[in-house]
Amino acid sequence: MNRFPLHVSLLLALLSAPLAHAADPKPAAAPVVPTVITSTKMEMWSTDTETRSVFQQNVVVTGSNIKITCDKLDVTATKLDDIKNKDATVPTVEKFKTLVATGNVHIIQGDREVTCGRAEVFPGEDRVVLTEKPVVIDSAGPYVATGDRIVLLRGERRLFGDNIKLQGPPIRDLGFEKDKPVQAPVSLPRLPKP
Repeated sequence: MNRFPLHVSLLLALLSAPLAHAADPKPAAAPVVPTVITSTKMEMWSTDTETRSVFQQNVVVTGSNIKITCDKLDVTATKLDDIKNKDATVPTVEKFKTLVATGNVHIIQGDREVTCGRAEVFPGEDRVVLTEKPVVIDSAGPYVATGDRIVLLRGERRLFGDNIKLQGPPIRDLGFEKDKPVQAPVSLPRLPKP
């Protein structure tokens, strides 16, 4: 398998934040490690304004506190104005425009896990769209969300979509036991009328 390093730290930041919950305490910072993308095949090309990279077959992204696997990863990024080296084969990337992971997508970040057929990351909109049988699992709850389409919004920590089913922990018994007789309600004294 060939190893193709590519700096995709924005991908990691975008994918880690949308899966967080507002009630979570602030987690300890994970050690920062280089991001590495490996795949069987890779192609990269540039225009004057953007760079596109397509990784195919056995795609694995590893980085700080995250691992992503999929069949194909298509990354589009805008380029910095690099006056000294406009014809560089691998340009300096300023920011990601879109990241699209397809085919057996599996994302693990801390105690959160996502599986789906397609994950589209829109960094400029702080939005991740999961389709093709998406499942979002948060083992801290535990919570499991499924649906036709699940949208995660970064910063707002929102999850919404179409035909959503959310499974959470059991609700504890509210106090009725079938083997005990039901007691009559306690009568409260009446207050005098004013």
